[in-house]
Amino acid sequence: MPKYLIQASYSAEGTKGLLAEGGTGRREAVVRTLASCGGTLEWMYFAFGDDDLYIVADMPDDVSMAATSIAVRATGAIRSRAVPLLSPEDIDAATRKAVDFRAPGA
Repeated sequence: MPKYLIQASYSAEGTKGLLAEGGTGRREAVVRTLASCGGTLEWMYFAFGDDDLYIVADMPDDVSMAATSIAVRATGAIRSRAVPLLSPEDIDAATRKAVDFRAPGA
């Protein structure tokens, strides 16, 4: 299954929910949300700084990740971005793939 790094920040309302539920309550909600689209949680950490939350999730495909992201972001409680993660083997396959490219001006 494809892996995604999800970086997220809570809005003021989302932070109020975090205060009410705590970190483990939010982790349970994340597990449920991912599972509803066929995904699983690999790990989840809270942080402070530009992002409040870092997650690595396994999702069946990009459409499932997009559906999850849209539903979560539509609440306004969280701002997030999902970054597809590639394994070393994926990079090996990419480096063996022929690409027809000409640099600008070449």
